[in-house]
Amino acid sequence: MQEARFFDRLDKNRVHCGLCPHDCVIPEGGRGVCAVRYNSGGKLYSLVTDRVITRNLDPIEKKPLFHFHPGSSAYSISAVGCNLLCNFCQNWEISQWPREHLPSHVPGAGDDVICPRIDLLGDCIPGERVTPDQIVQAALDSGASTIAYTYTEPTIFYELACATARKAGEAGLANAFITNGYISEAPQCEVGPLLDAANVDLKFFSDESYRNLSRVRLAPVLDAIGRYHEMGIWLEITTLVIPGVNDSDAELGQIAGFIRSLSPDIPWHVSRFRAAYNYRGAQPTPVATLERAVEIGKEAGLRYVYTGNLPGDGGEHTYCHQCGARLIQRYGFQVLSNRIRGGCCPDCGSRVAGVGME
Repeated sequence: MQEARFFDRLDKNRVHCGLCPHDCVIPEGGRGVCAVRYNSGGKLYSLVTDRVITRNLDPIEKKPLFHFHPGSSAYSISAVGCNLLCNFCQNWEISQWPREHLPSHVPGAGDDVICPRIDLLGDCIPGERVTPDQIVQAALDSGASTIAYTYTEPTIFYELACATARKAGEAGLANAFITNGYISEAPQCEVGPLLDAANVDLKFFSDESYRNLSRVRLAPVLDAIGRYHEMGIWLEITTLVIPGVNDSDAELGQIAGFIRSLSPDIPWHVSRFRAAYNYRGAQPTPVATLERAVEIGKEAGLRYVYTGNLPGDGGEHTYCHQCGARLIQRYGFQVLSNRIRGGCCPDCGSRVAGVGME
């Protein structure tokens, strides 16, 4: 357990956490919404500075990052916890672990499933104990070119992510945040110079949907996306298209329009939903809906729009925005061929946006 960053002490041993826009005011013995930042004696501590719940070597395309060193590998790490409470979370077993387990299994836990009190006398947080040096060395040994902070929300293991990213950069590795975008300005500006790429989930373009289904607000996510772009970090956006929620032409058009307002070169991934966690009533996203989302993105002026969770459908390939030639052929997360030469289309010479697009 390590003292957390970005908190202020208040009266009565309370603390204010400024890591994300929840701006939690946490009483003695309580936790923030993320469930892994804990107030003990009027100080805020992170419960996940020294452990990860999973470590995997993934294709960079799995993040998904299609225009960042395509065909390379990412050493992916995560810790338990999240600062969103999405009813439809695809990784809920680890993102929601502290809420699902600690309230009912740890002595002294309270009844509040959002910010439950816990007893830290035991080793109550799961995961493998690691140091940033060990993570970086493992990434180097694996042959990865990037460390990806992913699966859950990297903001909630901020201290570990920052320390690892700093050492990774010194070792010649790239760093990528795969994030929900719910981070406050000061911590984002601090971690930004350590990052080379980010994929942000823009789940909805409706504040009501964000509040009802993820328990957060839309505006801070849009602000964070804008800041990532302004920092010069390579940026891609993912939207999980949920039938009956965010699949209307109007809302998809709003998302595409927002991305286009930043840059037509930002890739947009529209992914197929499959029922998960506490949102099991909806059917999988129809293929026709995703195809329409691609059309909407292109009509809005986006140059690179991809379908996700549909291996083999053809929506995974990269095409030249100028002449339409197929440049990268993919199946799922695998790159089958890459015709890009010197960052350009070999047929018409147009530049292909991205990093490491050789």
